[in-house]
Amino acid sequence: MPKKSLSVAQVKATLSERIREVEHGEPILITRHGKAVAALVRPEDLETLERLRAAGPSGGLASLAGGWKDSEDLVRILETSPRIAQRHVANLD
Repeated sequence: MPKKSLSVAQVKATLSERIREVEHGEPILITRHGKAVAALVRPEDLETLERLRAAGPSGGLASLAGGWKDSEDLVRILETSPRIAQRHVANLD
């Protein structure tokens, strides 16, 4: 979750400043009446989100690899590695 949460009115009044913050890597959650309605993020973060959505819940890491030098090797390794049962992940909340 983004560190900074601001209302629509606050973002509207200070949009240039908020864009500078996002350019420096700080996502901003935008709220209306206390409820999250949107977020300002860097284009790279949006591209990552779109790739995650396209991969779907069963896409896995191999579906995200790509777009950098030698990433095809990573895809090949991940696709041929044996699958292990789901591991238990502790709830950190």
